[in-house]
Amino acid sequence: MESTDAEQTTPVNDIRICDKCKHMKVKTTLPKLQKLAPGTDIKVACKSYCGPCSRYAFIFVNGRYVTAPTEDEAILKASKYVKS
Repeated sequence: MESTDAEQTTPVNDIRICDKCKHMKVKTTLPKLQKLAPGTDIKVACKSYCGPCSRYAFIFVNGRYVTAPTEDEAILKASKYVKS
């Protein structure tokens, strides 16, 4: 069965980060996530997750909120949920 262009261009991962999070910097987080999931359109905006966001770094990956004390730890934990 042949795949269509639509199937080939559909992003495999849904990754979102908050641009207001006090524990992460978009400028450093975005390149790390792009390296982790090449070709993924990472969405950057407020996620209305302010309670945990004020206490932890977090990344939304494929339906899961991943939290950790630091940006690098959150990226490491999120890597488990990134689809290849």
